Amino acid sequence: MTYYEEVMKLMDEIWETQFGIIKEAAGIFADKVRADKLIHVMGSGHSHMIAEELFVRAGGLANVNAWLDFNLIPTAGARKTCKLERLEGLAKIIWEEQKIDTDDVLVIISNSGRNSVPVETALLAKERGICTIGITSMKHTKMTESRHSSGKRLYEVVDLVIDTCVPHGDGLLHFNGVQGGPASTLAGVFIVNSIVAEALSILNEAGYELSVYGSQNVDGYCNEDYYRRFKNRITHL
Repeated sequence: MTYYEEVMKLMDEIWETQFGIIKEAAGIFADKVRADKLIHVMGSGHSHMIAEELFVRAGGLANVNAWLDFNLIPTAGARKTCKLERLEGLAKIIWEEQKIDTDDVLVIISNSGRNSVPVETALLAKERGICTIGITSMKHTKMTESRHSSGKRLYEVVDLVIDTCVPHGDGLLHFNGVQGGPASTLAGVFIVNSIVAEALSILNEAGYELSVYGSQNVDGYCNEDYYRRFKNRITHL
């Protein structure tokens, strides 16, 4: 099998097994748009890229606040980030930098679902009654133990779980015992953009005006209304 073939199989598996949950998440997104609430999204390590994918994205929703903490990005230092995402207490510090309302929704992405920062973030949200959506690999997480003192993994804390369907270890291919062809980023981006697309479909069918960023590389675009509207509520705008 080639990487292409394995990726197509993975996308089909996600669509066949997770579409109902994606639709449910899309309904939550649409509700937050109607209510003028925010969609918060966070991930650490490579999962951070999936959070960033939803932020100020051409064709994406304007009411998204991505938690772009430098300490959780590999560019801060790969080994440093690896240690920090396992550090209890860091999630609370990051939380306090956000403007999150109890009626917002929080999407937490962690393919392994075991590290302290995503688990602690979900626990903080649960304590405050905030709706949470977790995106994680059930094949991977069920083969690992939590690194948080609660003993919980992400899927055991959040309100709604979407499975990336990615295999344990992330890679789709095997080369004489070596696993390669990582898939979690592709799966995560496919899932979050599917949620947004379904949410836009719900809102459009209801005749609701869509708050969607245009591409800054298309002449005549203007996102200034969205910047002004959300600048005091979205941390990195």
